[in-house]
Amino acid sequence: MTDSILRRIPVVAGLAYIERVRRLPSAFTATLTAEPDNRYFRHAIAVLAAGEKVGYLAPEIARRYYAPVAAAAAPITCAGRRSLHSDHESSGVELFLDFSELPVTAES
Repeated sequence: MTDSILRRIPVVAGLAYIERVRRLPSAFTATLTAEPDNRYFRHAIAVLAAGEKVGYLAPEIARRYYAPVAAAAAPITCAGRRSLHSDHESSGVELFLDFSELPVTAES
């Protein structure tokens, strides 16, 4: 992934957590948590902010990061931000993460 793409990793399922999302400041720290018992997606990675789940990594991204996130000795954190109005209108995405300085790398 190019650096610009790594700075715009979308968080999906934000509408399920919209009340939590709305309470977030424009910039925040996100924690990535593997959910091995998620019955809908075996590579689910939840995104938490302020200790609450605010969505998930999109499946096509989570597949590549699941093993490194699950194996990490310490919680994996990254910068997050609320989307711009234009982002939301064109994609429905409420939040983006910045993976450019993530302490783990994606698997091929």
